[in-house]
Order: sequence, then C-alpha cells, then structure tokens
Amino acid sequence: MYIKSIVLDGFKSYGNRVEVTGFDPEFNAITGLNGTGKSNILDSICFVLGITNLSNVRAGSLQELIYKHGQAGITKATVSITFDNRDKRQCPIGYENHDEITVTRQVVMGGKNKYLINGINVQNKRVSDLFCSVQLNVNNPHFLIMQGRITKVLNMKPPEILSMVEEAAGTRMYEAKKQAAQKTIEKKDAKLRELNDIIKEDIAPKLQKLQDERSQFQEYQKVVRELENLTRLYVAWKYVTAEKSAKEAEAKVTQVQDEIKEKKENIKKNEKEAKDLDKQVAELNKKLDEESGCALQRLEGESAGAERDEAALASAARAAADLLAASQARARLLQRALQDDSAALHAKSRELHQVSSTFESLKSASETSEAALAEAQQKFLAVSTGLEGASESLQDQLMAAKQEASEASTRISQSTMEKKHAEDRLKTLEREFKSSSSQYQRDQDSIAKHQAQVDQLQAELSRMNFNEERRSQLKESVRSLQSSVRAKRDAADTLAARLQRCDFRYQPPQPDFDHSRVAGG
Repeated sequence: MYIKSIVLDGFKSYGNRVEVTGFDPEFNAITGLNGTGKSNILDSICFVLGITNLSNVRAGSLQELIYKHGQAGITKATVSITFDNRDKRQCPIGYENHDEITVTRQVVMGGKNKYLINGINVQNKRVSDLFCSVQLNVNNPHFLIMQGRITKVLNMKPPEILSMVEEAAGTRMYEAKKQAAQKTIEKKDAKLRELNDIIKEDIAPKLQKLQDERSQFQEYQKVVRELENLTRLYVAWKYVTAEKSAKEAEAKVTQVQDEIKEKKENIKKNEKEAKDLDKQVAELNKKLDEESGCALQRLEGESAGAERDEAALASAARAAADLLAASQARARLLQRALQDDSAALHAKSRELHQVSSTFESLKSASETSEAALAEAQQKFLAVSTGLEGASESLQDQLMAAKQEASEASTRISQSTMEKKHAEDRLKTLEREFKSSSSQYQRDQDSIAKHQAQVDQLQAELSRMNFNEERRSQLKESVRSLQSSVRAKRDAADTLAARLQRCDFRYQPPQPDFDHSRVAGG
C-alpha cells in the first residue's frame, strides 16, 4: 500500500485546493526552493496519519494548521490521501475488497476535528488502528527521523533498538492495546471492589432485612390461613351447637305445653265440680225452704256460709287457673334460660300442688259442712216432730253451725287472698313468657337465615369443585416458580453485566441503507 495522491485544501500555505500526484511506490523525494511548501506536504501526511505531537509539524494547535489561521476567509483545513491498495499482501485488515483507500482529515475553526475513510465518518481510533496494521504509527518517536537524529539512532541501546524494531514490525500496536486493556481491567477491578464494598456495607444488610421481613410475612400469611380455618371450624361448631340447643328448647317447650294443657284440663274439671257443688247447694236450699220456714231462715246463715265456701272453692279454682297461666308464662321465659326456667317451673308446680291441696282441704271442709247441715236438718225435724233425747238444744246446735260457718268464711277469705297473689304472679309470668316467645321467634328466624346462607355457600363451593389442599399446592407451586424466575433473572443480569462488551446491537449507518449489499447480512 503506497500513496497515489494528496489533496490539500486550506492547509497551511495551501489556501486553494492542490492535488499532488506522481508518487513512486518505492522512493519519493520533494525538492524545491525555500518557502515553496516542501515541509507542508510532509506535515499534511503526518496530519492525516493522526499525529498527536503538533510540535513535529511546527504548530501549537490545530487552528494554526488552517491557512493564515483563518484570517483570509478560509475556516477549515482538509487533507485527503489516496492509497493504492492493490497489493493484498500489505492490505489493512478489513479492506481487502478495496483497491483504493482514501483517508481524509478535516479541522474547522473552533477546534472541531473529524476523520473520513472512503467518505464515511469514523473515529480517531479507527484511523489509528488502520495505519498501525500496516506499520504506520506516526506517533512512534522513530517514525520521523529529523536532521541530527541519525547519530542518536546509531548509538541506541538494545532496549531502544527492540522498541524501534517492534514499531517497524507492527507489534507495538498490540502491546499498546495490551497495556490499555490492563489499565481498563485495573479500573474495572477497582470499580468492582467498590461495588462489592457497597453491596457488603449497604445492600447486603438491606437484603438480609428484606429476607427477614419476607419470612415474617410468610409466617404471618400462614397464621392468617390457620386463623381462617379455625374461624370456620368455630362458626360451624357454634352453628351445630345452636341447632342442638334449639332442638332441646323445642322439646322442653313441647313438654311444658303438655303440662300446661294437663293443668288446664284439671282446672276445667275443678270448675265442673264447683258447678256441681253450686247445684247441690241450690237443691239443699230448696229442700230447706220446702221442709221448714223458720228453721230454714235460721239456717240461712249456714247456707250463706256454704255459699261462701263454694265461692271460696271457685276462687281457689280460678287461683289455680291463674297459677297455671303463670306457670305457662314462666315456661315460655325458660326458652332463653332453660335451666333457670326449669327450676322456676318446678317451683310453680310445687305452688300448684299446694293450691290443689288447699282446694282439697276446702273441698273436705265443704263436705264436712254438708254433713253437719244434714245432721242439723235431722235434728230440726226431730225437734219439730217433738222427738226428744238430744244431748244439746236446737239453739246450741245453731250456734255451733254458725261458728263453723264463720270458720269456713275465714278460710274462704284466706283462699281469696292467695288467689289474688297467684293471679298477679300469673300475669307477670305471662308477660315474661310473651317477651321470651318473641325473642325465641327472632332467634329462630336468624338461625333460618344463616342456615340459608350456609346452604347457598355450600352449593357454590360444590359447583366450584373447591379443594383446600389443591389450593395450597397451587400457591406453593406459584411461590416456587416466582423464586425460580427471580433466580433466573438475577443470573441473567449477572451475565449481562459480565458480558456487556459482547452485547452488540447493530444499527444501519444510514436510514435508507440497503442490507442486500452486505455479504452475509
């Protein structure tokens, strides 16, 4: 590869575009008078090759390379060198298909600098690699041997000669790349150590804290699930217990109602017996009126006493009925507190038994009075017929009968008072029973509503084919898959960070670039 032509435009003393041709592949020399621009041609070659030490081209900055420093209306300096690349043995890497290679460097006022290879804008590193691959390193201190440096070259020491040979052979480029790569590796290692320190000091404690919080959250979720299961079991147990209690209450209510019905029948029977007694007393009064007038009037008091006894018996019967109603109300109240109500029911049963015993005693007293009345009537008949032999007189017998009637009246008043107290107690128990009955009905309605909801939920669960064990297995599977995905993502991020230099994303050089012109594309 050798120079075919050089084009200078605005570079140093070449204000207009000048093309220099006729270069020989082996040896070239530039001759001419002083001030004709011989050195500027060599400086242009070094300029295109990418020289960094501008003192070798006799300039302090890139702006000084522009014609008259840009004061003549020219604001940029451009140098293009065309190389003959037909000899593929000395061809740069990547340009085997090009017979000519044109390298252009342009500098603009203000410091803007750019390179072009075959008309394509490239970076400085690309041009440097191009020339180093064909042993053209303009920044090599031995590339340009100025006047007075030949003696110094001859007196070089072996390391210096080795360095010059490496530059000439082109291996120096790879050594420079190696050193640059080592520096880059050192920087990356320092950065990696810094990142490791940050991970160890900042990220690792936070990560450990997050792991602890995650384990605590998982434990919390486990406790919540167990609490939900226990709550369901408790609700089910409570429902079953309530249903069982309701059935027992219904049975006890039925029993109490049977007892109340039996007591009502007893009351009706007692009322019937009281009516029979009234009829008997009326018949006795009628007989007394028919048999004797005066004696009957005397015994009217006894009859009134018997009537009072009968009224007392009726009041006792009503008291028993009121007491029975009180027991019925008390039984209804026992639906909310079954044990207490049962005890109260037994107490009222004992009271009813006492009233019944009182009624029986009054009944026996009435029978005794009837017997005394019959005996008095017999005595009255005996006296009226003139019979003698009685141990007492008729007046004494009447006094005894009046005394017995007074005692019977006293017993009747006592029974009336007991009946009144029993009626008051019965009304109180009836009110309590009504309130207990309404609460029992509300409880029954609530139980029925909840039972309907439970049946509906059970039907929905049966339609969904819900399985708690299967649900738990699916949740565990999802959690394991999520942890696996996170592990894979972390591994992918680690590999991407490690191989980021290998992550190549192709972009077309031009928006309308034809990919069919690229071999292997």
